[in-house]
Amino acid sequence: MQIFTSIFLGFLVASVLVRLWLSQRQIRHIQAHFAQVPEAFVERISLGDHQRAADYSCTKLKLGRVMLAWETLWLLLWTIGGGIDLIDQWWITYEFSALMTGIGVIFTLALISSILDMPFSLYQTFVVEERFGFNKTTLATWLVDLLKTAMLVVILGLPLLAAILWLMNQAGENWWVYAWLLWMSFSLTMIWAYPAFIAPLFNKFSRLDNLSLRTRIEDLLRRCGFHSQGVFVVDGSKRSSHGNAYFTGFGKNKRIVFYDTLLESLSEDEVEAVLAHELGHFKRKHITKSLLLSSAISAAGFAILAWLMRSDWFYGSLGVETPSTHAALILFMLIMPAFTYFISPLFSALSRKHEFEADEFAHSNSDYKALISALVNLYRDNASTLTPDPLHSMFYDSHPPATIRINHLENIASSGSSG
Repeated sequence: MQIFTSIFLGFLVASVLVRLWLSQRQIRHIQAHFAQVPEAFVERISLGDHQRAADYSCTKLKLGRVMLAWETLWLLLWTIGGGIDLIDQWWITYEFSALMTGIGVIFTLALISSILDMPFSLYQTFVVEERFGFNKTTLATWLVDLLKTAMLVVILGLPLLAAILWLMNQAGENWWVYAWLLWMSFSLTMIWAYPAFIAPLFNKFSRLDNLSLRTRIEDLLRRCGFHSQGVFVVDGSKRSSHGNAYFTGFGKNKRIVFYDTLLESLSEDEVEAVLAHELGHFKRKHITKSLLLSSAISAAGFAILAWLMRSDWFYGSLGVETPSTHAALILFMLIMPAFTYFISPLFSALSRKHEFEADEFAHSNSDYKALISALVNLYRDNASTLTPDPLHSMFYDSHPPATIRINHLENIASSGSSG
């Protein structure tokens, strides 16, 4: 066994064990608080809703552990088990060009992986989500979504993949710089195009027709100096009863989107407060900061890949006999999560910091009590646990836990009043 094989297995085993340990901590912590609604929410959340959220959270965690075991097994089969090498050798027999062989190997692996993951997607949608009353999609809609996604992967992903593989083969030692520039250009284009051209392939978007609410929203947008294509309502209820709101796009394609399920459950004051929070992300430049961070990480990733692909030990350590650019790309994408898992709390912490800042902006530009009320409604309607394990939350939660987030808003209000 080569040294890098041992290093990879060490990181993989460590990350899997920590994931399982954190999952078990989360389940124990939720179950320990199953019989009592947290004091801060006693008057806002019923015991039945609290226990439903606990059951929903634990069910997803248990399914996640099965998926983790399945994914880890196949990761080992693809790498050390020689699965990638088997697919690679099969394509090599056809004597296509290096570029065509690479595309063939990657798409074969992607197709097999999608098929292997499909049962979990079906179970999550039609068993778990159905059991807790969230699923609204049909098998026909699910299959159409799958087909549309596959078509987008071919139409958009194939040219990008071909271009990156070509650069890896033909652009010399600095290929990774050109590949990174291509990747960032593609990513920015997708962010710009998604709200106007891609999202409408899956959902129907309509202008907000509530005149009173629209007037309030337009006034808030003017106060905050935000210019966009407008506020849209998406038919999220077509697939799920979960509610959400988000800001998407940039340039002329900026838009704010509310799920129809969210608008049905919130008052106008609450909708305005939620929108103020979303605008806070824009005004505090969180999107720009996230793009810059993503850019730096992707640049580092391409640079590391450029170094690894020149090392024969990288391939041999991971079960591939014949070094190639496409094998290097596949192996890198497969193994990196095991190495980067332990820095994930840093990104979660940054995301929670952004959420606090957006809440502070919302407090300054809307009724903070309405935001608290909206958050409580969202926690209840989406069956989000109110009692997460602190360590699990530190690793995974992109948003602060409910109690901490609401206390933060109330503390801001108290500070403002005392000042």
